[in-house]
Amino acid sequence: MKPAGVTLSPESFRDAVISPYGAPISSLLVRSSGLTSGSDPHGRQIYIIQPIILYRKYKPTAIFTGTALLPENRVLVCKNDGTVEAIINEPEAGDDVELLDGLLSPGFINAHCHIELSHFKGIIPEHTGLVNFVGQVMTRREEKNAEEKLAAMQAAQQELWESGTVAVGDICNTTDSFIIKQNSPLYWHNFIEVTGFVDAAAQKRLIDAEQILKQFLQTSSMVNGQASMVPHAPYSVSKALFQLLNDRTANQIITIHNQESTAEDELYKTKSGDFLAFYKNFGIDISSFEPTAKSGLQSWLPYFNNHQKIISVHNSFTSQADIDFAQNKLSFCLCPNANLYIENVLPPVELLVQNDCNIILGTDSYASNHQLNMMAEIDTIQKNFPLIPLATILQWATLNGAKALGIEKDFGSFEKGKRPGLVLIKDGQAKKV
Repeated sequence: MKPAGVTLSPESFRDAVISPYGAPISSLLVRSSGLTSGSDPHGRQIYIIQPIILYRKYKPTAIFTGTALLPENRVLVCKNDGTVEAIINEPEAGDDVELLDGLLSPGFINAHCHIELSHFKGIIPEHTGLVNFVGQVMTRREEKNAEEKLAAMQAAQQELWESGTVAVGDICNTTDSFIIKQNSPLYWHNFIEVTGFVDAAAQKRLIDAEQILKQFLQTSSMVNGQASMVPHAPYSVSKALFQLLNDRTANQIITIHNQESTAEDELYKTKSGDFLAFYKNFGIDISSFEPTAKSGLQSWLPYFNNHQKIISVHNSFTSQADIDFAQNKLSFCLCPNANLYIENVLPPVELLVQNDCNIILGTDSYASNHQLNMMAEIDTIQKNFPLIPLATILQWATLNGAKALGIEKDFGSFEKGKRPGLVLIKDGQAKKV
């Protein structure tokens, strides 16, 4: 390759173009682009050769691939658009290697978020308990105007992106978030959430949610992602509505809030606990509800028998009996900072690990978290469960999450042909590269 500024004939220019992958990695940095700038005294065209970067080579302190931490002195080679080409040994990399101070990981998959609740940041106090928290969300959603809500969602999206998140499983009760998802740099799986604890209202609740889903699907070409309909939680979805959702979501990815409070299990086991006062306060008639004498998880999971791919979120009070009952049918999504914010508890992380459960991570919303930064969730798990290796937790935040959302062909790991995004981790902080 001749240096920039050397003049070549069209034939020489053709020969100077970099060969396809198969040449040494060190030569796969630039190609030459011919730009006509005039003619020489003999009337021949002059081509000015300028370098165009085709590949970028990153040498961080360490690389996490999506499944494992690699030994030192490895280099990640990516195309200019972020597509992974290879991971090679440093001596093979040649020149122009970019040195990064920190651990390089694929972009994070935030499997549970409510970006439309971003205007709740700092409004609901910590440690209220779930029942009180849900009541405040229901009664205070409209305290901010449309402009304030939009600004809050835009700020939330910016934080997600800058802190290394590349894909989000986002709960939607409205179409409020649609505007920020147009041309978003993030991938969004929009979970259109259905609620209704009275059987008689089940069909209407489903129809209302289908109208929201329809708007997302009709404009899917403008939104980077997918959409599906999902139940909210066992304490807010009736038997009839569960049955309708089972029929409506065959072979789809669904998510549900599970066992976020002991009150949920009390409701299903004995029709007792804090939710009874909640229903009375909101005028919800639960006279037709019959307890199952089983936990919340063991009560709702049997409703879904149409090959759904299920993400169970929070799981703060999930027991060994629940895990045995689930029989590896679930992805357990943990949002530890939200659990601390609302109930001041942590999920049974060690129990889930001991049972080889499929674990993924999320942030929940600004209503129940001080940030939407996946690294903060990882830090909390490391602090409270120090025996769990960092590589294991990072896999929950990357490849496991990508598989749960069905996007592992593009995200989650540094494999050739993927565009998983790059996030640099150092001293408990993360930022996109």
